Amino acid sequence: MDAVRRQPSSVRSALAGAPISWGVCEVPGWGAMLPPARVFEEMASLGLGATELGPVGDWLPLDAAAIRRATDAYDLQLVGGFVPLALHRDDATTAAELDRAQRIGSVMAQAGADTFVVALVEDDAWSAPAALDEAAWWQLATHLEQLSLVVADLGMTAVVHPHQGTLIERAEAVDRLASLIDVAWCLDPGHLALGGYDPLAFVERYGARVLHVHLKDIDLRVAARLNAGELTLMAAVQAGLFVPLGTGDAGIADVVAALDARGYDRWMVLEQDCAIVGPEPAPGDGPVLAVAESVRFLAGMEAAR
Repeated sequence: MDAVRRQPSSVRSALAGAPISWGVCEVPGWGAMLPPARVFEEMASLGLGATELGPVGDWLPLDAAAIRRATDAYDLQLVGGFVPLALHRDDATTAAELDRAQRIGSVMAQAGADTFVVALVEDDAWSAPAALDEAAWWQLATHLEQLSLVVADLGMTAVVHPHQGTLIERAEAVDRLASLIDVAWCLDPGHLALGGYDPLAFVERYGARVLHVHLKDIDLRVAARLNAGELTLMAAVQAGLFVPLGTGDAGIADVVAALDARGYDRWMVLEQDCAIVGPEPAPGDGPVLAVAESVRFLAGMEAAR
């Protein structure tokens, strides 16, 4: 799963946005999805130079030319996209998933992306993940290596995103997968902390395999309620689960410093999940204010170096 394209040489110059920071999410009933032009204009206004795709085919069409038109209008580069896949089942089921990954990845690559972020889900409905037996773990590892080859043939890098509600959520699952294959990771401090994995310890252990970063901070008090089953993910997000960088419990400053010390020079994506459930905020108001706070936090870190 080696990187195949050179990324920008400075961590902060490689700062990208994520549509989910503007409430753009594929989960039904999540909230209002602001239009791409609004989101991209506000990304550009904050000095962000790139974006992830957002809900595959549900927000922007799954068409490379259309994606390029939408991003080029605001001088944004497409970094990649987040794709949920079920890869722990039998070979026939996985073959269909790999075909879908190839179709999605091909469009992303043609639109300029080089990173394929995979979430290893139970199924398309994001059902609660079942415990994997030994055979299923090996199926998952084998099929993930196949995905890596499919994506590499497109000129992209596949990275696994430990994520709430997926097979690779809790710390023990992260380590189990890493013991089976030399997996490339998407580091997300918020989701790692939610799954009981100290983000800094993750960097110290797997930093050489971190090939993509989603920068997310978290309020662990709300996370405890989510993990206890008191809140759904949607309710937890509305209760302030994810917060501007530097205001939560994920140790973002230490994580970014550790990545800097390792010479990390690939994309960092500001991904601060939110949901718009009331009136649509006016342009320049709403989610962009929280993202701006995170940008200021990173700028302050840069200035203090």
